[in-house]
Amino acid sequence: MNTSLEGRMALVTGASGGLGVAFARELARGGCHLVLVARSDAPMQQLASELRSLGVVVHVRPTDLADATARQTLAASLAAEGVAVDVLVNNAGFGVFGAFATTDWSRLEAMLALDVVALSHLTRLFLPAMRERGFGRVLQVASTAAFQPTPGYAAYAAAKSYVLAFSHALDVELRGSGVRCTVVSPGVTDTGFFEVSGQRATWYQQWTRMQAPAVARRGVEAMLAGRSGTVTGWANALLAHSTRLLPRRLSARVAGWLMRN
Repeated sequence: MNTSLEGRMALVTGASGGLGVAFARELARGGCHLVLVARSDAPMQQLASELRSLGVVVHVRPTDLADATARQTLAASLAAEGVAVDVLVNNAGFGVFGAFATTDWSRLEAMLALDVVALSHLTRLFLPAMRERGFGRVLQVASTAAFQPTPGYAAYAAAKSYVLAFSHALDVELRGSGVRCTVVSPGVTDTGFFEVSGQRATWYQQWTRMQAPAVARRGVEAMLAGRSGTVTGWANALLAHSTRLLPRRLSARVAGWLMRN
């Protein structure tokens, strides 16, 4: 497929740091205009100044994506301003590490609200207009945790499994519409993930760690090629796909072992 996105408008969530910044830079280098969305305004304003020097238009929209009303307001305000979103990058999300039974419910609820509900709602908000125009790309960010039950990240891994299954099903539903959905499943990436999740990186996570720009580049390349999904990094891909050969209970035990320090 390799459709150029030059001149198109991309909305990137979680654009105040980590992979969100990397996705925004990668798209801007391809000539894509941008809508940056996250809660923190200052980092996005700084990124916007950097990206505008590349000759692209950048809108900054500080938004709490965990709030349904805020999501609706974001979509409505962009439509009112005539900003048509051609590419939606659902990157915003975080993980929570620890035994499910003893983890604070408010943190788990906030994670599920962002990783599952907000991602689904934003896709539903922007998809109809893409279909009407006969063009659109949705890039969902899952994780290699989506491929197996993961003790210590029980709810997070399950949330990413939802993203993976949802995205593949959605891409089939969209065939023939001019809109495609791609899901990228990174492994450990050099972002602030562990600082938020509360885990100290294990030997396995340090060994497989990738840099955010490389992950973003491979995700965008898969989207441009019209692929329904990709796992970044050969080691991550090998380990993720090999879990299909294991009984689920054994897969969960292996994943739990790999999470131990």
